[in-house]
Amino acid sequence: MFRVTKLLGGTLSLQDNNAQIGKTYAMVKVLSKLIGLGMPKMQAII
Repeated sequence: MFRVTKLLGGTLSLQDNNAQIGKTYAMVKVLSKLIGLGMPKMQAII
C-alpha cells in the first residue's frame, strides 16, 4: 500500500478505516488502468 500511495502522491490521512480502504481501491484502479495503457496490444500470427 505504501508504494501505491507514494506513486500516486497521496497519503491516507483519513481516520475512518472504510474511507482509507475506498481511497486505496480507487488508487489501485487508477494504477491498473495506467499499467494497462502502457502494455502493447499483441495478436498471435498463425
